[in-house]
Amino acid sequence: MSTGLPGVLKEWEALEKEFVSLQETHRLYLLKLDEISKLQKSFASSITHQRKNLKDLSGSLRKCRKGISDEEGKSLDGISSQLREWPNTFHEMEAFLPKKNGIYLNLVLGSVNVNLLSKKSKTAYKDEYEKFKLKVTVVLLILASLCFFFSYRFVDAVLNFLLVWFYCTLTIRESVLIRNGSRIKGWWVVHHYISTFLSGVMLTWPDGMLYQMFRNQFLAYSIYQSFLQLLQYYYQSGCLYRLKALGERHNLDLTVEGFQSWMWRGLTFLLPFLFFGHFWQLFNGISLYRMSNLPECVEWQVFTCGLCFLVLFTGNFFTTVAVVRHKVQQKNQAKAKTQ
Repeated sequence: MSTGLPGVLKEWEALEKEFVSLQETHRLYLLKLDEISKLQKSFASSITHQRKNLKDLSGSLRKCRKGISDEEGKSLDGISSQLREWPNTFHEMEAFLPKKNGIYLNLVLGSVNVNLLSKKSKTAYKDEYEKFKLKVTVVLLILASLCFFFSYRFVDAVLNFLLVWFYCTLTIRESVLIRNGSRIKGWWVVHHYISTFLSGVMLTWPDGMLYQMFRNQFLAYSIYQSFLQLLQYYYQSGCLYRLKALGERHNLDLTVEGFQSWMWRGLTFLLPFLFFGHFWQLFNGISLYRMSNLPECVEWQVFTCGLCFLVLFTGNFFTTVAVVRHKVQQKNQAKAKTQ
């Protein structure tokens, strides 16, 4: 810092020049933002127009196939195969355009824009999501283990509250990722909503004879689930890393609580752990259903938790079986083509 009047005036002149430059930069920034907004609207309109033309052309191709020669049909096959690839390209393009939030995000966040408009920011958010899952899973594993040594309802409530917060947070983060082009969908999205509800019901279950009957079974299940999620995280992360290095997977594909087609390598290692966890959910559901029929049962949480576990088992088991069946069929078809 300069001292004396000459030094102060010199610093003021330099600061004034920087301020004028800053104002000019701000003006250009606002101008570029306006240009980007107009370009986004034009780009979105072009994609919509292309989708309509694609649909019309697909219909025309189906009509043209009637009464044509085999040679002409082969030329149309080439066009059709390209047209089938275009929707995926449109989807990837739209991932970088602002979109309206879905119902769930509107309820939670309002109309705030959650679109990340660069690949770097999308990848950073996805990586942060994976690290969040890993860290909280480790905490859940430790806390569930401690509950065996500290048999207090308050400690159990902390575990269940953390589960509610964890799954609720996952649903929000996954919704943001889906809005930005992540391909997680189907049952694995619904799974977290049901898990949130189940953890909330467990949190409200009052201490009593039936709660104590199920407590150790639930804690053991929670420990196994955390261990299974850690196992899946490291296994699936390795699969995703290899496939992305080969250019076969999308940058926003996620690790999930289940088996998906891209996890085929090392299947015999992971599947037994997965199916054991699925059947443990079935065992929990049956145990709670039997408890709900006891004359001492007055808590509505018993039957509700049992129903949730049965729904989780049904969804997890049949989704995993369907994916494995689909992958086996693909493998057999590939073998048949090479023979």
